[in-house]
Amino acid sequence: MNKMTVRDIDLKGKRVLVRVDFNVPLEGKTITDDTRIRAAVPTLKYILDQKPKAVILMSHLGRPKDGPDPKFSLAPVAPALAALLGTDVKFAEDCVGDVADKAVADLPEGGVLLLENTRFYKGEEKNDLDLAQKLAKHGDVFVNDAFGSAHRAHSSTEGVARYLPAVSGLLMEKEIDYLSTTLDNPKRPFIAILGGAKVSDKIEVIEALLNKVDYLLIGGGMANTFFKAQGHSLGKSLVEADAVETASKLLEKSEGKLVLPVDAIIGDAFDNNANTQTITVADGVPDGWSIYDIGPKSIELFKKRLSDAKTVVWNGPMGVFEMSNFAKGTNAIAQILAEQTDNGATTIIGGGDSAAAVEASGLASRITHISTGGGASLEMLEGKTLPGVVALKDKS
Repeated sequence: MNKMTVRDIDLKGKRVLVRVDFNVPLEGKTITDDTRIRAAVPTLKYILDQKPKAVILMSHLGRPKDGPDPKFSLAPVAPALAALLGTDVKFAEDCVGDVADKAVADLPEGGVLLLENTRFYKGEEKNDLDLAQKLAKHGDVFVNDAFGSAHRAHSSTEGVARYLPAVSGLLMEKEIDYLSTTLDNPKRPFIAILGGAKVSDKIEVIEALLNKVDYLLIGGGMANTFFKAQGHSLGKSLVEADAVETASKLLEKSEGKLVLPVDAIIGDAFDNNANTQTITVADGVPDGWSIYDIGPKSIELFKKRLSDAKTVVWNGPMGVFEMSNFAKGTNAIAQILAEQTDNGATTIIGGGDSAAAVEASGLASRITHISTGGGASLEMLEGKTLPGVVALKDKS
């Protein structure tokens, strides 16, 4: 990565303003998955080791619509982070203004402060520069470690970098290095796996990857639209009617690189307890039934394609993995990738639902890299530049 990192700048005695990604799932005030908090710890420990004057953290959480909302408060994150860092973490009930300014001023030498949700201000998502300037007042240098938000030009990501020397954190560096190295010079065979619901969300990713990969394996609801393009009957299965023509063109231009499932698990209702059966895709889906997972023959087909892979990128589940009866395909892919990692392959999970599935399967430690940013990793796979990265200082 040709951008300055936290290792390239003097932090001693400085107020270090850090954009982290603490957009974690909450049930009430309980954090149900602290993956993103844990991912930030190496950067924060490195900064604290440099004896800064203070460390001020900012993040968004969720999508609050009308200003401050207790449901989206970052308050529960402060004690969770304190436990991981082994040091006290103060919390400010605002991210700018008198409350935030006083909280920063009252910090002890080397203290850590978490500011309230930046999205409590509507200007955040509009990259309002007045808000960015107020946030920048809290620091002498800016460290962006929020890869999951790097594809957004917001006040706390791109805007702040206009007012302070801006460098990447260790997580941001790691994410970019893994994804860019994979795309620029992958060890082959290079195979990508895409799942999820919609083809339309990933058309540009598919087009970009078809120029780079040896095979592109398609699963999840998005495969249905390709099946429709092939003329198969799909019952009540999710199909994007306005993307069928696009799917047909992608199949034509793929020159055999695009690999679709050959069988599927179908159900008569969107329910884990629905009646199920396994069908061959070419035979069609009966009326009133829907595809909810890839079938055993498809798992074997995908396993065969992946058997000698040296680089694998995976984004999106193979089925409705939240329901145990339709999670077999997704879990099987996770297991196959873990085995390939053991055999020396580089395996990268591109965030989002596939990352959650791997974490739930207990196989996360056997994957080379699990991205913290679904949207950001997709945009990197498309070949796009990320505003939060562009804003960082270049290495001389």
